[in-house]
Amino acid sequence: MMKYRKVGNTGLKVSEISLGSWLTFGTATEREQALATVRRALELGINHFDCADIYGHRPGAAEEFLAEALRGVPRHTYVLTTKAFWPVGEGPNDRGLSRKHIVESVNRSLKRLGTDYVDIFYCHRYDPETPLEETLRAIDDLIRQGKVLYAGISEWPAVQIARGARITRQLGLNPIAVNQPIYNMLDRKIEPEVLPVCREEGIGLVVFSPLAQGVLTGKYRPGQGVPEGTRAADERVNQFMQRFLTEANLARVERLRPIAARLGLTLAQLALAWVLRLPEVASALIGATRPEQLDENVRAIGVTLSAEDLQDIEAALA
Repeated sequence: MMKYRKVGNTGLKVSEISLGSWLTFGTATEREQALATVRRALELGINHFDCADIYGHRPGAAEEFLAEALRGVPRHTYVLTTKAFWPVGEGPNDRGLSRKHIVESVNRSLKRLGTDYVDIFYCHRYDPETPLEETLRAIDDLIRQGKVLYAGISEWPAVQIARGARITRQLGLNPIAVNQPIYNMLDRKIEPEVLPVCREEGIGLVVFSPLAQGVLTGKYRPGQGVPEGTRAADERVNQFMQRFLTEANLARVERLRPIAARLGLTLAQLALAWVLRLPEVASALIGATRPEQLDENVRAIGVTLSAEDLQDIEAALA
C-alpha cells in the first residue's frame, strides 16, 4: 500500500514514490506505453507527477503529454510540478531565473499542462546572473496569485540554499519548501552540506535518479556489453548515465546483490528503500517507462533497513 510523507515543514503530502518525466515522456517512451504507465501510477496511489519546461524532444513536449495523461483526473487528487532555468529559445531572456523568464515560463507551462496552478515550481538550477532577491520575489508573487503553491529549487549549492532561506525570512516571502537534488547509492554528494542545510531550514527533499539511471537495478553487469533495449543502449537518452556505468560502480552493484537477496528484495527495491531511509526525503522520483517497473518499485514502500543492513550496504559501496 502506498504511503505518503509531508514535504519539509509544509502540510503537503506526496507519495513516497513519485513519477518523473525527464528522459521518458515526450522522449523515449512510446505514447501508449507512457499513458499506461501514468494510469498504473494512479492505480498504485502515486499522487506526485514531476515535469519541467525543458523535458521532451522539444521544450514543452513532456508537459503537453502529462496534460493528456492526466486529463479527467480530479486536479485536487495529485501534486503537479514544473521547472524553469534552462534555455527554451534563442532569445537572451529565454533562460535563467529573471522575473521576466520565470513569469513567462510559468504562464506557458500552465497553458501546456492545462491547469490553473502547479503545486510546486522549481528553480531548475541556481542562476548566478540574477539577484536572488529578484528570483524569490517573482516566485512569491506567483504564489500570491495562486499560480504556484510551493517554491522549490533543484541542484542548488548549499550556500545558496541557506542564503535563499535567509532572504525569504528577511523579506517576509513564502519560504523555499522543497529541494530536488540527485541522490542515490552511487551519488551521495548532498550528504556533507546540502542535506544538513535542508534539515535545518525545514526544506523537504524529492530526490531524482534514485536508481542511478537504472544502474542500480542490476541490469548492467561487469565485463558485459550493454543489453539491447535498455536506456544505456538508447543514444537519445544515455548521455546522462555514462558516469554511472563504470567498472567500479558495476562491482559495487554486484556486492549489493546478496544483501538484496537476503532481504527478499530486488536491487531496485533495495536502492529505493535506502534512499527512503532518510526522514527528510519525502519522495523518490523514478523515471519508469513501463507499468511493470512501477509495480516493482512501489514494493520498496514500507521496507525498513536495520543498522546491520545499512552497515553491510556501506561496506558493499566502499
